[in-house]
Amino acid sequence: MRDLVLANAPASVAIGGLIIGFILGFVVFRSNFCTMGSVSDMVTFGDYRRFRSWVLAGAVAAIGAYLLQQAGIVELDKSMYLSPTLDWLGNVVGGLLFGFGMVFAGGCASRNLVRLGSGDLRSLFVLIVMGIVAYMTIGGIFGPLRADLSQRTALSLAAWGIGNQSIGLILAKLTGLSAAFASKFSIAVIVLGMLYYCFKDESFRSSSNHVFAGVVIGLCCAAGWAITGMAYDELAAQAVAPVSLTFVRPSGDTLEWLERYTAAKVPNFGVASVLGVLIGAFVASWSAGRFAVTTFADPGDTLRNMFGALLMGVGGVMALGCTVGQGITGISTLALGSFLTFASIVAGGIYGIKKMEQLLMADV
Repeated sequence: MRDLVLANAPASVAIGGLIIGFILGFVVFRSNFCTMGSVSDMVTFGDYRRFRSWVLAGAVAAIGAYLLQQAGIVELDKSMYLSPTLDWLGNVVGGLLFGFGMVFAGGCASRNLVRLGSGDLRSLFVLIVMGIVAYMTIGGIFGPLRADLSQRTALSLAAWGIGNQSIGLILAKLTGLSAAFASKFSIAVIVLGMLYYCFKDESFRSSSNHVFAGVVIGLCCAAGWAITGMAYDELAAQAVAPVSLTFVRPSGDTLEWLERYTAAKVPNFGVASVLGVLIGAFVASWSAGRFAVTTFADPGDTLRNMFGALLMGVGGVMALGCTVGQGITGISTLALGSFLTFASIVAGGIYGIKKMEQLLMADV
């Protein structure tokens, strides 16, 4: 299988990303999986089922990523998540900004892609603004400030004799355990803890919709690692590190690809997965008779969405991912920074929902 993928790696990765994105978009629409909605359900109704579905997706992705790594299919330490530098400020501040922003933008990056696929033109506006601002934060006008903050505050784990920010390696350094045992112990404890948290709740166990969504989305993330892991060739002229699902930078990459198609006709995994989500959500909404073109209600609605998109663009780049990119894909690598980002996104989302409620009450 690896030889088949390597024979035409760009096309294989693009096709894989398109299929995985399609499944994700279809399932997210049909199941109403929404990370921002899950935080809103917790704060407003005390309903934790969608949040547990999100956690379950991370647990399934972590199991899949571990098995793929053990089978030699993917080298997770080559991914951007397991770097030897812990940008804790970027993880925390970026996560807070993203979580706060997604409330005002009506959902995270993946949710806006699904909404766009089902006809919501507000999400087109959000994704364009988010993608442009993400590029501005990577290497544009905000880039120097972001890079300077990172350089001043990031922790070099290599200086402490730790190869990367994997929780297993950090545990090995702190306890003196072997790296192999510490890694196995970490994945076992963390995944079992996540699964226990999800399934201890009877209302979640009895909700096949939420369980199904969490399992399938987690498997989509694992599939992303599999296809890009098999396509990775460190001897290639331009080796592309293994990646999986994430949607902040890829939204900007998609805008660039659409503009420069003739320069690179085969999209990368991120762009292909974005297009796949859009198509999957369109098919799901159309087949269910729920496709409907909608737009902004008033100027205030426009400004709120633009504000949220701006924060998601900046925050997503600072944190190296979104609710899927860090909250599921990053978590699957057991990177410490991903757990910091996940907690910060949730905290930012909770504060954002409370602030939104105050603004809505003030308008009444």
